[in-house]
Amino acid sequence: MNRIEKDFIGNLEVPEKALFGIHSLRARSNFPNNSFFNLEWYKALGLTKLAVYQVYKKFKSAVEKKYPNQKWPFSFIDDEVIKALLEAANLIAKGEHFDQFIVPAIQGGAGTSINMNVNEIITNLALQKIGKNAGDYSFIDPIEQTNIFQSTNDVVPTSLRIAVLQLLNQLEEAINGLRFGVEKLEKSHRDDLRIGYTQMQEAVPTSFGKLFSAYNDALSRDWWRVSKCFERIKVVNLGGTAIGTGIAVPRFYIMEIVRELQELTKLPLTRGENLADTTSNLDSFVEIHATLKAHAVNLEKIVNDIRLLGSDLIDNKLLNLPKKQVGSSIMPSKVNPVIPEYIVSVAHRVYSNDVLVSNLAAQGCLELNAYLPVIGHAILESLELLISADKSLNLHLFSSLTINSDISLEKLIKSPAITTALIPYIGYNKTSELATFMKESGLDVYEANKKQGFIKQEKLERILLPSNLLKAGYAIDDLID
Repeated sequence: MNRIEKDFIGNLEVPEKALFGIHSLRARSNFPNNSFFNLEWYKALGLTKLAVYQVYKKFKSAVEKKYPNQKWPFSFIDDEVIKALLEAANLIAKGEHFDQFIVPAIQGGAGTSINMNVNEIITNLALQKIGKNAGDYSFIDPIEQTNIFQSTNDVVPTSLRIAVLQLLNQLEEAINGLRFGVEKLEKSHRDDLRIGYTQMQEAVPTSFGKLFSAYNDALSRDWWRVSKCFERIKVVNLGGTAIGTGIAVPRFYIMEIVRELQELTKLPLTRGENLADTTSNLDSFVEIHATLKAHAVNLEKIVNDIRLLGSDLIDNKLLNLPKKQVGSSIMPSKVNPVIPEYIVSVAHRVYSNDVLVSNLAAQGCLELNAYLPVIGHAILESLELLISADKSLNLHLFSSLTINSDISLEKLIKSPAITTALIPYIGYNKTSELATFMKESGLDVYEANKKQGFIKQEKLERILLPSNLLKAGYAIDDLID
């Protein structure tokens, strides 16, 4: 069984029990793709509309109290309907009936289809609550009542900012969790020596502690940058309606709506000082996505290092990646570095999204950017991917990564790279001779020095202690025997 719904374009059949309606069906037909709209954005739309109905209720009460017998050119929504709208919006805010949201993420129309799909779901839920059938819009209309005091152009971007803020909170937590995991490795391997590499060639002595400390600092910067995103994205244009002028809504509503939304979301939202700017310009999204890209860059650098050091390309590998899953359907016992590969894949998806966000933010035209739905989809996807990447990296890689410290130390003392530490004591030329002899003879630094006699053996052992190799520079007193 179907019901018939109409708009000024014509009529359409809608499944009788569906909570969506004609506007959603037209969008589904016009944008035939399977990109899924983000659940967090959907829930944020419910919160935004819940705030709208609460302020409407306050507005109605205030007007009726001040002007009890005044006749107006409009009719107030019945209290029973307001109550039903509030209850329905609350269900959306909890993520319920998401299966009735049928508009794809990639679409045209600046988000009108998003707004109308949610309006239709709320309307039909509210109709059921007052004992009516879905589609009985003579009792509750998706535009006249459900969309009261709203425009797509302020409701949809405000809801996006709420979803972004909520996910930024999660990303902060995920980065910190990963940072603490890296910090544990830094502390436990502070003095475990290894060869440092530049341009994939052996360079000078360092330690695994130094390696993990560099990761820790990079992640700390990521956390700091993410924390600054809240300031950029908290400014909303709710109350600005179509283009930020606040046309067709009461000043009472404009003054109260963001405060109401603050209370509902517990987020530091603030109304834009210039609602026209907040409506038309999306550079704040470009800015925060650049921060997401920077975090993705750091993650890719980190996992590429780890993957290389744990690779079979290195004889007697320096670290062991945890075995997470069987790596081949034909090669027995093969295990692949699936977690680093996942992180690299996430990072490159974020890079792609960054190009999309930048390019489409620049496509804004005069008072509005028609591409907000795709921009929002890309930002939310990047946030969710990075949250998952941080959690996976911490849980599935760093928590069970093992360091082969004995092998690492053995490789270091056999490497000519270690002789750099002797330059202040015997000079570059003699150090070069020692390094060359080590290469030709295959001897470690101790055995090579015994044969060449460049420096006393006891002093060599003291110079090559981790505490001396890892300290910043040398004091002149260190050169005194």
